[in-house]
Amino acid sequence: MSPHTPARQRGLRRAAVAGTALGLGAALLAAGTATGSPGPGATDQPAAAPPTATVVFHDDFDGPAGAPVDSSSWNLDPGDNINNVELQYYTDGTDNVAQDGNGNLVITAEEGNPGNHQCYYGPCEYTSGRINTAGKIEAEFGRVEARIQLPEGQGIWPAFWMLGADFGDVGWPQSGEIDIMELIGHEMDTVHGTVHGPGYSGGGGIGSPYQLPAGESFSDGFHTFAIDWSPDSITWSVDGNAYQTLTPADVTGEWVFNKPFFLILNVAVGGEWPGYPDDSTQFPQQMVIDHVTVTEFTG
Repeated sequence: MSPHTPARQRGLRRAAVAGTALGLGAALLAAGTATGSPGPGATDQPAAAPPTATVVFHDDFDGPAGAPVDSSSWNLDPGDNINNVELQYYTDGTDNVAQDGNGNLVITAEEGNPGNHQCYYGPCEYTSGRINTAGKIEAEFGRVEARIQLPEGQGIWPAFWMLGADFGDVGWPQSGEIDIMELIGHEMDTVHGTVHGPGYSGGGGIGSPYQLPAGESFSDGFHTFAIDWSPDSITWSVDGNAYQTLTPADVTGEWVFNKPFFLILNVAVGGEWPGYPDDSTQFPQQMVIDHVTVTEFTG
């Protein structure tokens, strides 16, 4: 998901200065070790100690029904997005982003425009929600994951993604973008993991899809979307099933992912990639987030 016009500790850190909403438009899998027979030339050296996993950020959205996100970690990020030719206006209250009282955060896409918000094309036709951790929470290597139940329908476009914390200084795509999960609502069995950087951005982003078994849908229940991220390597997984690893050798330009990034969650309506709602699209549509967690591996 490409940004609109949005806006640094190793592992994850809280930024020294609290940020504001920025106007965005947009390793070690399971800390496991390989097993098998020793290869040629192997010796009886002691096995290396397994890495230590430390949770450095976790939000399980356990507030009361109707409560906003925790403002010490998250920014509401209002506005529209002409760059992706999306139709929604991201609002700045709890109408579209709120906790449900059952341990979830719900981002709701609605048809209509009760707030009379103005989009690049005139009065907005839809509202939705977008949040980010810019200026507050930044990750650099480790595992970044969220457990989410996804919305569905033609023209619905949920995403869990990251932008380089230097976005405000260097712009996009030099900042780098890591799409941990994107789904286009008419393909409910498939999610996509992608990177964007200088020389491979927008439609030239590099990544792969992950498809559920026949007949299953990402709207039917919760799934865990994650990356395991180390210097010069990013591995994507769904429910612990790794489906893609990218390294500097796999991109067609500069590798810009060895630095801090901040997190983003949103549900877009329309856009050049997913297409636009039609008579089959039902509203409201909700992305339900059970938790977001960042884990650092050391040792």
